[in-house]
Amino acid sequence: MPERVLFTPAALGEPWGQQILQRLQSYNLPIEELPRNRLTGLRGESERETYDIAKRTLAVVTAPPSAFKLSPIPPSADWQFHIAEGCPAHCQYCYLAGSLQGPPVIRVFANLPQILENLAAYEQPDKATSYEVSCYTDPLGIEHLTGSLAECIRHFGTRERAYLRCVSKFDAVDNLLDIPHNGHTRFRMSVNAAPVSGRFEGGTASVLSRLMALRKLALPKERGGGGYPVGLVIAPIMLLDDWQSSYDRLFDQISEALNFDCDLTFELISHRFTPGSKEVLQTWYPQSKLDMDEEKRSVKRNKFGGTKYVYEADTMKALRRYFENEIQRRFPKAKILYWT
Repeated sequence: MPERVLFTPAALGEPWGQQILQRLQSYNLPIEELPRNRLTGLRGESERETYDIAKRTLAVVTAPPSAFKLSPIPPSADWQFHIAEGCPAHCQYCYLAGSLQGPPVIRVFANLPQILENLAAYEQPDKATSYEVSCYTDPLGIEHLTGSLAECIRHFGTRERAYLRCVSKFDAVDNLLDIPHNGHTRFRMSVNAAPVSGRFEGGTASVLSRLMALRKLALPKERGGGGYPVGLVIAPIMLLDDWQSSYDRLFDQISEALNFDCDLTFELISHRFTPGSKEVLQTWYPQSKLDMDEEKRSVKRNKFGGTKYVYEADTMKALRRYFENEIQRRFPKAKILYWT
């Protein structure tokens, strides 16, 4: 629950913005109507204070024109689109660090119908097109305040060749179970070994709760579930002192939660960081024990000249071999979408 809610005039002028307003009023949250379409008062006297203020603030705004020009997002999906930006969780390895400009306030977009209508222009007429919703937030973490994820799932349920993908570290899925998704939304949970989730994933649901939520989503309708195609994103995979035993226990939990036939995929992402994200994260979480020692890493450069620090090649091979073998052994019908 945010401590402060801001509405821009443009957001209040949108029908979906009014729907969000009614939801927020039902929680008796303090709501401020801003005089102009600009967010102010989010900065503190230090970067850490700015982070604290922003993380406790929900701003309902309209998506800018740039949001209607979609970007590809391989290997996750063909395209990404955004219904919000900024995340309520406190993951100390946060992928958003260095990716978004300004304080990490949670911005929710009130012009959702236009955002969804725009997606049709990117559909391929002769093949399926996949869309990742809101890589810059956790849409389930704010769904009780917005209803926007459910609206996206309903929308994709009506499309013939368009498919939605979303991922979360939260567990409040009950309101999504009865939506007519028609198999066009794959709902994934991001999970990790206990030493990682317990130490570095503040403000999220426990891994066990996430897995139980995924079970509900995956169970057939006749068994009281949502009948969704589902997936697990194991990320960021970290080289713990006893990493194999820790991830063995995670796979035991997954096996117990998904002990029935379901449409299941895996995505495997090793831990990496950039110089920019490291600087931001150390400002946000100065006491963090997250290992970001460049001396222990290899440098990986992208085509734009950017730098990432990843595990050494031999370490990556060992990790990849373990995860692929374990998944093939335990979940022979599941598909591994990628390792990175």
